[in-house]
Amino acid sequence: MWCPSVSLSVWANAWLAGAAAPDDVLDALSQWAPRHSVTAYDAVAAGTTGLPWPDVNHFGTMSLLQTLRTAAGVPAGAPAISVVLPVPGDVRGLPPGTQFQRDAVTVGEAIIVDGGPSSPAVGLVPDFEYDDSDGYDESEEAEVAGLSWTVYSLPQAPIAEHVDLGDAEFALRSAVRSAADALGALRAEAGGLDVADPRKLVEQVMESSGQHRAPDHAPSRALRVLENAAHIDAIVTVSSGLMPIGLQSSSEAQIANEALRPLSAVVRSARLAAISAILMSAWR
Repeated sequence: MWCPSVSLSVWANAWLAGAAAPDDVLDALSQWAPRHSVTAYDAVAAGTTGLPWPDVNHFGTMSLLQTLRTAAGVPAGAPAISVVLPVPGDVRGLPPGTQFQRDAVTVGEAIIVDGGPSSPAVGLVPDFEYDDSDGYDESEEAEVAGLSWTVYSLPQAPIAEHVDLGDAEFALRSAVRSAADALGALRAEAGGLDVADPRKLVEQVMESSGQHRAPDHAPSRALRVLENAAHIDAIVTVSSGLMPIGLQSSSEAQIANEALRPLSAVVRSARLAAISAILMSAWR
């Protein structure tokens, strides 16, 4: 349900709207990494945000907040921040042919800040930094040491595609049924094999996102859509990694895969609709 770009966007937007304090933004970011830094990718981005250039030293979390405030410009009663969740083949909301587009697709997330006619738009892409100390054991998962944000100048602010929250919720209801049926088929097929219970694995994936919270002004409907999207996403994640070799050729497994394949796009659209609703609610 959550990613660094979503956490930063909804909380920084709430702060800019006067609905949250800077410490709230810092608390949300701390769930992802113990430290955050920001640097400009190019001279135009540096001039827009006030970041040094050509000095490429990374600056801390408070500089990240100041960067967003500067890029957002004078409050206009509406969000200056938006989120994109691109994947290969679906780059809606990204300026074509830019380094920002390529890096955002690689990471799968990004933030766009449009300060209006008087302030050129910028994009931010996060990148996790991991502890590479000598004592690191390759058999263990690397520990996140920090999260760096790179700021890019954009030729113009892309026009975001509007997704109605009601339509997104309706699409999710159908997707939930398809995902549940597919997971049930997979569970039945895996019954005689050494495969973990898919439903328990889905619950574990869902629990991992429970540490992240939304601002108090977030509409309950938007939160419900995010939760349902997270449930479907967990099913897709578990199912894609659970299929043993002996099961992949079965007709039931193939049917399950066919049912799950289009769900990622539904989840992505629903998340964007819910995030947009949360961003807008801070200014009402």
